[in-house]
Amino acid sequence: LNSISDNALYYSGLKKCIVRQIDMKNENGDLYSVSLITYLSDIAPKLRRFYLESFSSIVVVLILISLVMTIWIYRATVIPLNKLKEATQNIAAGNLDFVIETAGNDEFGELCRDFEFMRQKLKETAKENIQADRESKELISNISHDLKTPITAIKGYVEGIRDGVAVTEEKRDKYLKTIYNKAIEMDRLIDELTLYSKIDTNKIPYSFNKLSVREFFEDCSDSLSVELESRGIDFYFENMLEQDVDFIADSEKLSRVINNIISNSIKYHADRKTRISLRLKDEGDFIRVELGDNGKGISKTDLPYIFDRMYRADTSRNSATGGSGIGLAIVKKIVEDHGGRIWAESKEGEGTTMCFVLRKYIGGVGHD
Repeated sequence: LNSISDNALYYSGLKKCIVRQIDMKNENGDLYSVSLITYLSDIAPKLRRFYLESFSSIVVVLILISLVMTIWIYRATVIPLNKLKEATQNIAAGNLDFVIETAGNDEFGELCRDFEFMRQKLKETAKENIQADRESKELISNISHDLKTPITAIKGYVEGIRDGVAVTEEKRDKYLKTIYNKAIEMDRLIDELTLYSKIDTNKIPYSFNKLSVREFFEDCSDSLSVELESRGIDFYFENMLEQDVDFIADSEKLSRVINNIISNSIKYHADRKTRISLRLKDEGDFIRVELGDNGKGISKTDLPYIFDRMYRADTSRNSATGGSGIGLAIVKKIVEDHGGRIWAESKEGEGTTMCFVLRKYIGGVGHD
């Protein structure tokens, strides 16, 4: 059968209906018609209900979407902004002991993480400033103590000369020599303080030159021998290098290294005749310098920290010895600026050996 369709809207009394006529043809060519009548009054309630349910569903979906978007925006923006606001208030009040916690990977999350990184850096800087302030106060206290001792001695000897206590020429010479030595000690402390102030800014002035190891250390030995023997201290120098070599150094600064180490040895001597030795050894591309003493020694707990700035072992807290706590820090800085390294070997009750190595000058290769 072949079909032909047609739709039409008709009025039947007061009722509206939709009539659909279907025309069909059989194999013999005979025509048949079928009409389908649907009253609008029957489908209108269903259509209204369909449209109402559709509208309600759309409204509910829009409300849910709006709610989800509101929650997302609140969590993604308002909460991080509130955390940042609270963080800025804490920082403004000087409180850095808090943590900004974020889990998001969006722009606000990155901003919060950057803010937390800034807070950590500010806290580290604050700790460093507190430590620096404490070190500065301790340094002033130590230097004041170290300066007070020679000043008191100078005043005493000057008053002795003025009051006529030094009645003989020999005694006056002794007093004047002591005053001179104390003045030199004060000058050394002031120089040390000036040099220390330049450590952090890396503004220590150097004048590097190619020097002969043998000549430099023999000159040091001759100078130390005269000074130490005049103070009743035994001094030994031993050059164990098979042949002379050159090295690049600032002779004045390197002499300060040796003098600071020996001053430490003298300051913390044991209750026996002090002996100080200076030895040179070959270490391949380096020369090794050893400055040893038979002093009190350093405990194992203190040994790793003796080159730290402002660190003083228990043996150096005695008011009789004083100590600014910066001498060995300066020593370490100068040796490292020469491209070398320094360490200490010590046994309590037996003595201490300060060791440092310096690179040889070989065919144009020396201090970098």
